[in-house]
Amino acid sequence: GPRIRRAVAGVPEAPPPAAGWPRGLAFHGGQTHPEVMRRFSGLDAFAAAGRAVVVYPAGTGSRDDILTWNGGNCCGQARVDRVDDGGVTRELLAAVESRLPIDPRRIHATGMSNGAMMAYRVAAEMGERIAAIAPVAGPLALDAIAPVRPVPVIHFHGTLDQFTPLEGGIGRRSVTRVSHRPVLDGLRDWARADGCPAEPAHEPVPCSDAGITVERFTWGPGRAGSEVVFYRIDGGGHTWPGRQADSFYLGPSALSLDANDLIWKFFVRHPLPRR
Repeated sequence: GPRIRRAVAGVPEAPPPAAGWPRGLAFHGGQTHPEVMRRFSGLDAFAAAGRAVVVYPAGTGSRDDILTWNGGNCCGQARVDRVDDGGVTRELLAAVESRLPIDPRRIHATGMSNGAMMAYRVAAEMGERIAAIAPVAGPLALDAIAPVRPVPVIHFHGTLDQFTPLEGGIGRRSVTRVSHRPVLDGLRDWARADGCPAEPAHEPVPCSDAGITVERFTWGPGRAGSEVVFYRIDGGGHTWPGRQADSFYLGPSALSLDANDLIWKFFVRHPLPRR
């Protein structure tokens, strides 16, 4: 029968703006669960500041604390069972809208690792709903994309990521043993789909963390003002920039690079176009 899915949400205490709240979907990493994502990402700060509703959906699995997403070629039981996580996301969007005033032009998705793959998947499958995405430490896991509109993307990835390697393949510490696509291949797919120039502009980004340097690559502008932005974190691990990882096992985090602030500004810059 139908599975009951749960989601955790951070909701502002302030009264909503006239247009309704912006909403961020935050997909957890593989073999974790929503509360881990909430702690790991620190995205609840946007709810606390009265800026947005942040929703942390739950993937599937035989145990409530070890859940995965079907992001394409990964991960776990969700992929084996061909779980329709896109359909579930549509239902979740509707369920939240029935309870809270949501700005339909400002629905965005982010995610960590397997959750980043899921953010890519919802952008590829429901670009009419998802304004822009911010995948962290997880590649595009679909062979081909044909979004209904150009979806802006901001992606963060560390060169020392041993779970979803920047250059693709099987990570040295991979649990799933999935061979991932190179991150740049997915970003080029999005740049093409968005009608961006083939060659990105790139510049260094200030970073005060010892042993870490950051470069930003930007493909754009594409159609309808879209862009694909990639923060390449040289010396960074399988981590969320600006946040201390809960395990040294994940590798170093660029603490001076505030991914959440960059993601928020990107989302503000890229609402859905007016109909």
